[in-house]
Amino acid sequence: MKMNLAGATRRSGEQTRELILTTALSLFREQGFDQTTMRQIAAACGVALGAAYYYFRSKEELVMAFYERAQTELSPALEQVLAARRLEERLRQLLRLKFDYFRPYRSLLWALSRHTDPLDPLSPFSDATKSVRERDIQGFERLIDTVRAPADLRQHLPRILWMYQMGILLFWIYDRSADQKRTQVLVEKTLGMVVLLIKLSSLPLMRPIRRRAVELVDMLQEG
Repeated sequence: MKMNLAGATRRSGEQTRELILTTALSLFREQGFDQTTMRQIAAACGVALGAAYYYFRSKEELVMAFYERAQTELSPALEQVLAARRLEERLRQLLRLKFDYFRPYRSLLWALSRHTDPLDPLSPFSDATKSVRERDIQGFERLIDTVRAPADLRQHLPRILWMYQMGILLFWIYDRSADQKRTQVLVEKTLGMVVLLIKLSSLPLMRPIRRRAVELVDMLQEG
């Protein structure tokens, strides 16, 4: 009986936590991240303010939970992306997957895009988001499992492709063209270039450029 009661309490707690997160994301989309308060979130959920703070100590924790949920929900679809044989098609499908998933949250991502300073906990480059960032980069490691590249570049390639992805997503967030057509054009014009540069990286002529690229990534990681 005690075990059943504990299990029911745990399930109830998980449901309350999910309700608060889902409600918060809805309010963030409707009225903006900065304009939404924890009190409003609690009221919309029908729970006490103290209960909301029990599950999430701040709006920032709600955003972190959103990042983590997105990774969990996107993970199964990554297997379909990996089924594509060519790197260019894998990257294309991965970007399309993330566009589709995050489209309902574009206004929230637009608000969060102002938090790019690595010292800001909401920044995708901060210590606070490191675990989420590293899991995403691990996905890119699987993405390049059949790619041939020099060893010095290959160890950095997942992170380089992750940074390419982040640049594309940032452009997409601010793209006001109909259905973000400009982003689609950007993707198609850059994907081939990225893949070609990886293929050419083994050439002796590319060694100085490759070395500079590796040094740049090392510097960014240290920063």
